[in-house]
Amino acid sequence: MKMMSIASGSSGNCTFVGTENTSLLVDVGISKKKISEGLSNINLDFTDINGILITHEHIDHIRAIGVIARAYGIPIYSTKDTCHEICKCKSLGNFDNSLLNPIEPDSKFTIGDIDIVPHSIWHDAADPLCYTLFNNGKKISIATDIGNYDQYLINGLKDSDALLIESNHDLRMLQVGPYPYDLKRRVMSDRGHLSNEASGKLIKSILNDHIKAILLGHLSHENNYPELAYETVKLEISDNPYTSDVRDFNLQVASRDICSELVLV
Repeated sequence: MKMMSIASGSSGNCTFVGTENTSLLVDVGISKKKISEGLSNINLDFTDINGILITHEHIDHIRAIGVIARAYGIPIYSTKDTCHEICKCKSLGNFDNSLLNPIEPDSKFTIGDIDIVPHSIWHDAADPLCYTLFNNGKKISIATDIGNYDQYLINGLKDSDALLIESNHDLRMLQVGPYPYDLKRRVMSDRGHLSNEASGKLIKSILNDHIKAILLGHLSHENNYPELAYETVKLEISDNPYTSDVRDFNLQVASRDICSELVLV
């Protein structure tokens, strides 16, 4: 299996996950052009994409659904309530709604040779999800837009070979930053976003001895810095039973406008 973050941040999100035979996108919250440019880095284009997995209906995760659906007719998967919200989003324009395939949390489905298990998450959306993807004994997990987590989510993400996990904000930057009070409360709530510290604690709870890469994603432009997210999470996971050097986990920060390296597991 392989994974590449095409874009990750508060302004837009899109992740590629695939095998030699199947290619998927998780969220399409940036322009079709930027996604196409990202796919070209690994010698793919939209005609190679077998499905689009949507975590939730916020625009930084669905921005390009309409134009991609009209141009390529790629099947789209998310919960029934999220599909309903997508249909109500006028900025997407008209497209063939039969491309929307409702799925259920915790119910496995398969696209090509990739098995997919969606998990419910806490976020201020209709019925948001994160995804774990499996092929040939390998597991990749993508979980962003998480206000909080519990043992259910830990169980869903554990034993992953590669991870993309939200590290949205530095709590102190958020508290003194420019956001209005109500927005600060939303971000810090159980239906908001994970702080750097909380991200590190979640990652520490799901570490194992076979992780090939950990990508920190969905960083806030106003309330975080890549270096700060990296160092905070590094500190949180430094005391672990697997290694004395967290570089062994290939910890890195996913960029909002530059593709990550292609992670192979």
